[in-house]
Amino acid sequence: MTTVAPDGPGDADRPTVRQAEQADLLEVHRIEQAAFPQPWPFSALESYLSEPGFLVAETGIEDDVPTVAGYVIADTVPNHGTPMGHIKDLAVRSDYRRGGVATALLERALGVLSAAGAGSVKLEVRADNSGARRLYREFGFEHRKTIPNYYDNGENALVMVRLL
Repeated sequence: MTTVAPDGPGDADRPTVRQAEQADLLEVHRIEQAAFPQPWPFSALESYLSEPGFLVAETGIEDDVPTVAGYVIADTVPNHGTPMGHIKDLAVRSDYRRGGVATALLERALGVLSAAGAGSVKLEVRADNSGARRLYREFGFEHRKTIPNYYDNGENALVMVRLL
């Protein structure tokens, strides 16, 4: 399930994107809980820690430490001989939205998936999440199908795909 937090106010400088570390997990979990009605449990986030596509964006400074402004989790799955990338989760802290954080994370994740040999990338997004859909379209993702009742509240998911 790919999730991107809906649009919100805020701005930030261009973030630094790096591989997620164990020390980032608590903040990532806080962002996840604040961003989504069905947040992933801490253990699910932790299970992806070794994935090259688990990335965090840092921007701003709080108490002399860079702030984790957002994260993305992406991996590859076998697909008829050529791996397919899967953007599983993407979220940005509310006070850093609309400042380029999601764009920087998605750019870097697509690069990681391409380097892993993925020929295409898919994701699922809530049908009513217009901000996320707009971002994905800007990156060349196209709506391929709709999965009815994908989310616990009965909302549909749109499956979007992009060739690399």
